[in-house]
Amino acid sequence: MEKRIGTISIVIRERKMAEKVNKLISDYGDYVLARQGLPFPEREIFIITLIVEAPMDEINALTGSLGRLEHTEGKSILSKIKIA
Repeated sequence: MEKRIGTISIVIRERKMAEKVNKLISDYGDYVLARQGLPFPEREIFIITLIVEAPMDEINALTGSLGRLEHTEGKSILSKIKIA
């Protein structure tokens, strides 16, 4: 199955959602190459960036699941290069 490499940026607007976001990231952990988190508690914004290598179906499933969480946004930027 072809894979793509890219990033997923996640913005959380309420800290209470962090546990659900972390659970999702863990569920897709086999595809996560790197993770960086940047908290802004004084602004009540928490940002997580993932570098992923995964089939498109899995990337879409993860970003879709993130988008269905309250107070959470997730967007992906993927390379056009397909990895066998």
